[in-house]
Amino acid sequence: MGRFIYENAVKVDFDDRVLAHLQLVMVNKLRRREPFHFTWRDDASIGDGRTTVWVHATANLVFKFHGSRQPEINPAWLEALAYTANSPNGLYLVPEPAHPVTARETSDELSPAAT
Repeated sequence: MGRFIYENAVKVDFDDRVLAHLQLVMVNKLRRREPFHFTWRDDASIGDGRTTVWVHATANLVFKFHGSRQPEINPAWLEALAYTANSPNGLYLVPEPAHPVTARETSDELSPAAT
């Protein structure tokens, strides 16, 4: 279980595989100087709500992985996550696609009404 730390204040645990995909999407957005918000569901132990942070070029982000090996990256999942990051709703976790995603499937499956 890895950990995403935002501004040394907000800390949330994600599976290393999930965290690796989130890191790639976030870093690519920030390289292009594109700020965005990132939302996730909180664990039931802290209320089962959700948290949103504003991610920008000067934000202090830490991606702490539990394992030492780089997880296998699924390009279709990166595409799906990047799609959310580029939407007005901002980056949020979507299920990992089992097959390559087409543009039509992405817009159908990732619409806020579908989540």
